[in-house]
Amino acid sequence: MYNQTEILKDTSELGADGELVINMGPQHPATHGVLHLVVTLNGETIKKIEPHLGYIHRSIEKMCESLTYRQFIYVTSRMDYLSSHINNLGCALLVEKGMAIEVPDRAKYIRVILSELTRIASHELWLGAMAMDLGAFTPFFYAFREREMITDIMEDTCGARLTMNYIVPGGLMYDIHPDFQKKVKAFITQFKSKVTEYEDLVTNNIIFQSRTKGVGILSAEDAISYGCTGPVARASGVSCDIRKIYPYEVYDKVEFDEVIETAGDSFARYIVRVKEMNQSIRIIEQLIDNIPEGDFVGKTKNVLKLPKGEFYTRVETARGEFGVYVVSEGGTTPHRIKFRSPGFSNLSALNHIAAGSKIGDLMASMGTLDLVIPDIDR
Repeated sequence: MYNQTEILKDTSELGADGELVINMGPQHPATHGVLHLVVTLNGETIKKIEPHLGYIHRSIEKMCESLTYRQFIYVTSRMDYLSSHINNLGCALLVEKGMAIEVPDRAKYIRVILSELTRIASHELWLGAMAMDLGAFTPFFYAFREREMITDIMEDTCGARLTMNYIVPGGLMYDIHPDFQKKVKAFITQFKSKVTEYEDLVTNNIIFQSRTKGVGILSAEDAISYGCTGPVARASGVSCDIRKIYPYEVYDKVEFDEVIETAGDSFARYIVRVKEMNQSIRIIEQLIDNIPEGDFVGKTKNVLKLPKGEFYTRVETARGEFGVYVVSEGGTTPHRIKFRSPGFSNLSALNHIAAGSKIGDLMASMGTLDLVIPDIDR
């Protein structure tokens, strides 16, 4: 027969000073994927968190080295699958930059509209899942109500609802659906009429505020030190929006605000994403009725060969900076490729923001980092 201490030692590790080491994941629902956290506790207080990766590693970077410059683009849909369209765009921009390919304005407008719809869809899913992690079930359904309209638009446009295969070097695989503008404007009307429900259900909810305000604080200096980007860094007062700093496509032609908060806590990270959805709507409204006529794809060769050299591009995904770095030997496939994903750097700050807090606060601290594990463990 085991006594209680022996059972405890079997399932975890009990230190001499009373510290308890437990495993959270890799199948824990709040980790949103196969993330394994080794958590050291002293009572209910977190002493240390060690993320263990590798459960969904697919060697994507090495795989891309055997794919052509048309093929490797779509492998990135399987990394941050909630920003797949924006990931594809980053890869296409690199090829276009390296080969000096001219992209028609029509394609640029459509790419940006779809990027912002992707950002909203990602934030909608995050909002619903975040609220559910903290015990509120209803917001999940409300968030998916609007998100479903976006996925319907994506399905009409390219046949996919999550992992896109629509962007090609030089533009788009084919033109938009005849009902594209009509459905996008219907979504905007729906979103604007329902956004107050998010405020009532989540933002102004006293329980949600008490679970997130002052929890998981990340200073601006630490955000920079850990290489955090996206809403995580902007919630700490760091200006880092690639769309503003290094504009691409037609982001220099539209007016929108970079959303920045200074509190650096979990509630600030929530507020940044909610406000970003409103800014994305603002961008789409400026473009949707002004999509130029003309070609949706530029002239390119059937076989693409990037000139010999090193190339880098960056885009702003729903989670932050996504960078694509390619070393070319002048052939039809990359000699070496490296992706700079936002999730990996944002995850590195988890131990810093969670250490010293209670185990019950871990859900808020980790949830507001908005982790997509395949983006981290690729």
